[in-house]
Amino acid sequence: MKKVDHIGIAVHSIEDVLPFYTETLPFTCLHIEEVDSEKIRVAFIDAGNVKIELLEPLNESSTITKFLEKRGQGIHHIAFGVEDIESRMKELKEKGIKMIQEQPKLGAGGAQVAFLHPKSGHGVLYELCEKQKER
Repeated sequence: MKKVDHIGIAVHSIEDVLPFYTETLPFTCLHIEEVDSEKIRVAFIDAGNVKIELLEPLNESSTITKFLEKRGQGIHHIAFGVEDIESRMKELKEKGIKMIQEQPKLGAGGAQVAFLHPKSGHGVLYELCEKQKER
């Protein structure tokens, strides 16, 4: 693990909460994109030493919709920047860590991502994130 890459925060509406981050704090919104495979809309906020990723569900079948119904708005996951995500996943599995998926998948910003099961993370959802430029 190289660093904390970003903190994912589940929100009902990016438009509703974005002014808090860009005007009140004030941080910079880098860009907003849709991740069709996850059925989410994502806003990337530059918070200096770490990015904040606002996660808005696009429809009722999104995992973010389910998260919001169960827990409300708030921290969804913490992502660690890694190199060679496949090797990191293998190492973690060898240490008894359960992964949510067996192979990395394409995430926001073109990154390869994989999630550790919260039961293995003591109740916290952790993400491994390998950015394109690092591959």
